[in-house]
Amino acid sequence: MTVMWEARAAEGRLAELVAFVCAAADPSATVYRAAGDEARVVVIDPTGRGIDHVEPDLVARPPHSWHFEQVAR
Repeated sequence: MTVMWEARAAEGRLAELVAFVCAAADPSATVYRAAGDEARVVVIDPTGRGIDHVEPDLVARPPHSWHFEQVAR
């Protein structure tokens, strides 16, 4: 089951959050950073793990995660 994990960076901490997530995410996960002024990081992790723990001072609010199942087409 794939997990989508999303966090909003604390003010001025986007680069640090991106670095942390890139180091913490499974190598098979894809990491995205919001374009423009939004300070958000999204992880799409096919292992279903997501990010276990993030330091509270890196985020503006607790991260969110959702599990997804692939749809057969």
